[in-house]
Amino acid sequence: MDRRELIRTIAVLTGAAFVGGELFLSGCKDTKGPLFSAGDIAFLDEVAETIIPRTNTPGAKDAAVGKFIGFYASGCYDNGQQQILKRGITQLNDASKKKFKTGFIQLSTAQKESLLTGIDEQARSQKGSTHYFTLMKQLTLLGFFTSEAGATKVLRFLPVPGTYEGCIDYNGETAWS
Repeated sequence: MDRRELIRTIAVLTGAAFVGGELFLSGCKDTKGPLFSAGDIAFLDEVAETIIPRTNTPGAKDAAVGKFIGFYASGCYDNGQQQILKRGITQLNDASKKKFKTGFIQLSTAQKESLLTGIDEQARSQKGSTHYFTLMKQLTLLGFFTSEAGATKVLRFLPVPGTYEGCIDYNGETAWS
């Protein structure tokens, strides 16, 4: 019995249904090009850096959050969410041009913060549908705090299992589960 037949048999016996099972069984083949261009990634980096700026700790650009957003959205979001995020780049840039007469990337830090604060309030007041800025903000936080920079330099970091110490007296405590 080969691997594919074994997986099909296990799925039938356990009653599990694979969503996209043929893709899973045949392997992943990326037939489309990348969803986000290099310009889109740079734009998402600027948005993320405005949300989590560099201070005495690393910022979102240090963690390459724009690249993470593009990768995560391409692989994990459905087509509808991908299109919301993709259109959101254009909508955010248009809002910047409307308010400040220039594109988002050219804005000063204070202008970027002002624009994103207003859009965030608009997104929170919107009920029933997904707002592009909500997706950008969620992915920024996820990307940053799961990156090495965010996890080790911003969050409290305790490496597990720690360092090896060979000669420690046993104090009789019970084992950890």
